[in-house]
Amino acid sequence: MKPAVTAKNIVKFYGTKNNKIQALRGISFEVGKGELFGIIGPDGAGKTSLFRILTTLLLADEGEATIDSFDVVKDYKEIRKRVGYMPGRFSLYQDLTVAENLEFFATIFNTSIEKNYDLIKDIYVQIEPFKKRRAGKLSGGMKQKLALCCALIHSPLILFLDEPTTGVDAVSRKEFWEMLKKLKQQGITILVSTPYMDEAGKCDRVALMQSGKIMSIDTPDGIIEKFEKDLFAVRSSKMLSLLNDLKNFEEVEDTYFFGAYHHVVMKHKNKEDMLKNYLLKYAADDLEIKAVRPNIEDCFMALMKN
Repeated sequence: MKPAVTAKNIVKFYGTKNNKIQALRGISFEVGKGELFGIIGPDGAGKTSLFRILTTLLLADEGEATIDSFDVVKDYKEIRKRVGYMPGRFSLYQDLTVAENLEFFATIFNTSIEKNYDLIKDIYVQIEPFKKRRAGKLSGGMKQKLALCCALIHSPLILFLDEPTTGVDAVSRKEFWEMLKKLKQQGITILVSTPYMDEAGKCDRVALMQSGKIMSIDTPDGIIEKFEKDLFAVRSSKMLSLLNDLKNFEEVEDTYFFGAYHHVVMKHKNKEDMLKNYLLKYAADDLEIKAVRPNIEDCFMALMKN
């Protein structure tokens, strides 16, 4: 089966000839049909530039890409019929009502709300009570659901969602991912970008991206399994001095804030006792050390450092 999305050595520059900034540095990956694929990375990683190239809104300086086997440059008209795109910023018409926005997007794709209602009904019923409200007056979560309905109204094969959960509350984030699972069950290929590392586990596969490069592509569990160092969570009542002490210990490869703890990556295996004895020389009596399983954020930090 041919992949739904391919990208080969995508390069993108911004700026003038004498002051170029490279946004994408040879991006290559494939996404299978029906896959939920995550692009995980912080602001400035290049996620939006990549999505705009794949949805035919921006031209790459080098490389090539296909969507459903169509070239993003030569076949852009065909691709626009097949993709739904939800940009990071709310881009619907804020002076139009919920119903008017949805009707408008259905019309420009030569379809109707009634024809594709089954695809959006589980989402639309949540905002239907507000269908006469102007889009600009909706809450963040409601705007998100309306934007998703508009991206789906023409029944796309592939859905691109650029940081769809940024700036919304935790409940709305959870609801949104539940909606994506249902859409995936209907056979839609979904590419979603996010700066939230905890959302990586909700994807079939993820690409960890930083500074225009993809550092790793695998399943969430596959990326975690590649983390081979011992990892500890450490805390005490003097967290700042504890961090400085950790940075000065020669057996520590890396350490950083992680919630109520510092995460500590060791250079060598089986050095927990050495770490504890070292810290007891400096830390208070309430020192706590425990071995922990790495998560995607720990893996991301390690890949950045390396």
